[in-house]
Amino acid sequence: MIQLDSKAGKPIYEQIIEQIKLNVMKGYLARGDTIPSVRKLALELSITPTTVAKAYQELERQGIIETIVGKGTFIASDLVFKVDEQKLAGLEEKLFQQLLGFKMMGVSKEEILKRVNEIYDSIG
Repeated sequence: MIQLDSKAGKPIYEQIIEQIKLNVMKGYLARGDTIPSVRKLALELSITPTTVAKAYQELERQGIIETIVGKGTFIASDLVFKVDEQKLAGLEEKLFQQLLGFKMMGVSKEEILKRVNEIYDSIG
């Protein structure tokens, strides 16, 4: 379900968050599906439970997962994809920086849009 890249330059907990979200978007995980406990996932990935707990706390804060005491952790049954204006502004700034980089390399708008469409479609 989750594969980590120690060379990615991205914190492990962020990789876990990203991959769980990607699994939801691609339909591999659906509302109400069980996900591994903090300890189980930590063992599977050979990382500390604290790292998994940090990822799960953030996913719970975002409404992606829910923990039911005594039952486990699940993809939220009331999962709703909604726009977070603050996060959107931050992502737009990152997109601006990336687009500036493409433009400085001489990549055409058409090529950029083609790549964006390919990446977007690969998400699901």
